[in-house]
Amino acid sequence: MSHILDRDLLFLLSDVGRLVRIHADRRAAETGMTRAQWVILARLERMGGLSQKELADVLEVEPITVARQIDRLQARGLVERRPDPTDRRVWRLHLTPDAAPFLKTIEAYRDELHATATARLDDATVHRVVEALMTMKSQLLADDRVPDEAA
Repeated sequence: MSHILDRDLLFLLSDVGRLVRIHADRRAAETGMTRAQWVILARLERMGGLSQKELADVLEVEPITVARQIDRLQARGLVERRPDPTDRRVWRLHLTPDAAPFLKTIEAYRDELHATATARLDDATVHRVVEALMTMKSQLLADDRVPDEAA
């Protein structure tokens, strides 16, 4: 039975995701951070100015989880909270210049992990896999049986 599951698409997707997370956890720990903190830094680089609630929605975690991680990143001088100009109850999240070296480390590691995972695949195969995964993702998001929170 195990050998059948080894080639099952959904099990493989889960296994690959788990292995990527394990590798990223180890590498983030080498920088004294967590993968969750790396993810927050990377998201803020692409989507700076989010509120904690908006970031929690993007990351699909509870706002308190994001708040705790932001507290740690702010203590390290990597993220700052700025007041929202239109709503004094909201804080907007922005990277500080001190985050730049970490972002370079994250990007270099992402490139390294991508190269490792795709080492025996040609560019056309990687492209097809990406297109297939994007199609699968859009089909799952379009499935009206999926709760709105999953999007």
